[in-house]
Amino acid sequence: MTLLEVKNLKKIYTTRFSNQQVIALSNVSFSVEKGEYVAIMGESGSGKTTLLNILASLDKPTSGYVYLDGQEMTHIKEKELSEFRRKKLGFVFQDFNLLDTFSIKDNIFLPLVLSKEPYHLMNEKLQVLAPKLGIETILDKYPYEISGGQKQRVAVARALITHPAIILADEPTGALDSKATHRLLDMLDMLNKEGQTILMVTHSSQAASYAKRVLFIRDGEVFHQLYKGHQTNEQMYESISKTLTLMTSGGGHYEV
Repeated sequence: MTLLEVKNLKKIYTTRFSNQQVIALSNVSFSVEKGEYVAIMGESGSGKTTLLNILASLDKPTSGYVYLDGQEMTHIKEKELSEFRRKKLGFVFQDFNLLDTFSIKDNIFLPLVLSKEPYHLMNEKLQVLAPKLGIETILDKYPYEISGGQKQRVAVARALITHPAIILADEPTGALDSKATHRLLDMLDMLNKEGQTILMVTHSSQAASYAKRVLFIRDGEVFHQLYKGHQTNEQMYESISKTLTLMTSGGGHYEV
């Protein structure tokens, strides 16, 4: 079942003073099936951040369409967008985006509070989620009292507690050391195996090697894609590295 469908997406920015047009996305089309784990890679300026912002309904395309769970996102009314994001999208950011004045528990509860969910239901959801993510012992602490790896697991919990259709992860391992990176990637892999759909933007070949499919963006277009199939993470890492080498050398499309 197709969960996310992107069709002929184009985004053009006009510079403020010179009125010069900058093409961030020129013609992007792809789909994500329910339960898939997809990574998006590309050099800085390739358009992947613009793409993620559009998928997150934080920006609108110049033309093209984005369908999520059968709903056309680019035409949702502004007053309905916040509720749509809370119900359908879970966000995991590189810098965690936790509020230092809130406890860990309250940070996780925040999207449910905004949806006016009763406390006892929020607590029931957290009691199931916290042990799975290994954060049950830090719920009463504050973000400045825990490690970067713990903060990212808290961010994942906040994204998951609304039972979103898809998790959008923006460089989720970018601020983590190697040990915390491995733990987070293993956790995302576990969540995907349980049925959670994940779309991750990353510079890291290691992080992307955990995905079931990798889309490579170059000059605002989908340059190539790799399917993991029966490859190990190590074999997928090698395939990703070869593709990135070709991209940076200016080569054309090829099959790995």
